[in-house]
Amino acid sequence: MTYHPKSDFMRVMIERGFLADCTDYQALDDALIAGVVPAYIGFDATAKSLHVGSLIQIMMLRWLQKTGHQPITLMGGGTTKVGDPSFRADERPLLTPDAIDANIAGIKQVFAKYLDYDTDAPNRALMLNNAEWLDELNYLDFLRDIGRHFSVNRMLSFESVKSRLDREQSLSFLEFNYMILQAYDFLELNRRYGCLLQMGGSDQWGNIVNGIDLTRRVLDHEIFGLTSPLLTTSDGKKMGKSQDGAVWLNAEMRSTYEFWQFWRNTTDADVGRFLKLYTELPVDECNRLGALEGSEINAAKVILANEITTLCHGAEAAAAAEATARAVFEKGGVGDDLPTLDLSAADLGDGISIVQLIVRSGLTKSGKEAKRLIAENGARLNDAPLTEAGLIIDAAALAEPIKLSAGKKRHALVRLAD
Repeated sequence: MTYHPKSDFMRVMIERGFLADCTDYQALDDALIAGVVPAYIGFDATAKSLHVGSLIQIMMLRWLQKTGHQPITLMGGGTTKVGDPSFRADERPLLTPDAIDANIAGIKQVFAKYLDYDTDAPNRALMLNNAEWLDELNYLDFLRDIGRHFSVNRMLSFESVKSRLDREQSLSFLEFNYMILQAYDFLELNRRYGCLLQMGGSDQWGNIVNGIDLTRRVLDHEIFGLTSPLLTTSDGKKMGKSQDGAVWLNAEMRSTYEFWQFWRNTTDADVGRFLKLYTELPVDECNRLGALEGSEINAAKVILANEITTLCHGAEAAAAAEATARAVFEKGGVGDDLPTLDLSAADLGDGISIVQLIVRSGLTKSGKEAKRLIAENGARLNDAPLTEAGLIIDAAALAEPIKLSAGKKRHALVRLAD
């Protein structure tokens, strides 16, 4: 990056590695210096929580507010009814309005931890829902007033659409409308709230440019787009996924211990980069910690896990997760904060197989996978090797909680509920 920013926000974006591309560096930088810039990122409500793949966008909004500008979190109550086709091989399943509302309620819990919606300052965060304007659209008026500004030839050239068609995978007319609706969001946010900037992952570049072009044509306003890189880990894995599924940001969908442990397991090569993106430690300190080697890098990973978990779940949860990790790994103990499976007497009956317990505790996804884990000596029961796939656990065995492990890093407790 050769551009030398004058505004605090652009400096942070460049120094910490958030910036992939921008529609006009100089003009956006000038706008950020001139006054409070409202900027938005849209989040479709496809699940009851966002996962760590969205954390880079959340941190961008947080830095925006910390540098004096106004973050807008736009919930996709309207666009979720269509589904973003960008770089997907198939159509998203359609959700009911009630399911979308429930998902939005879950996602809102995450943003409240990162952004200040309650301040009286001019840069207080706004939580909006695009259903506010999309649900009220008249189809014929929309086609005449907005649709006429879009060239199908140009829409077909966008990589998110082109890649789907090149693979001869179906793209429904419903999905094809998505980019028009997202462009219209930017127009409405500019008209209603003076929003000057849309941010998103680099896969959203085409949609962002559409919104800028539409707003210029309809309102003759200058607005901007800025994208972050699509992150993968140093070993090529997509951010947000772990061995056992998505790493959700809501504690009820992914325990704080498992969340903490995900970051503690960061590969050495990613530590410095993740510290800059996902924590607020000074850049020099992130670089120093990321350059550590050998056993010292493990201390940096604990700092990384603590800093990120504190932001997402609070300092108390981070401290409890670290204490559990120390109990589990350093002292061979059980730990108070491990993911826990509570069995009722009815669940237990005359006994339950160890394979079922491994599956139900979330350590594997299927009985077949659990049996393979045991056969390959990857399973442990109370830190002792588990070799018998036919083992039955009864009430006597659960007089005290038992600890199940899959490999060295994934653990769960099983206990008999009162």
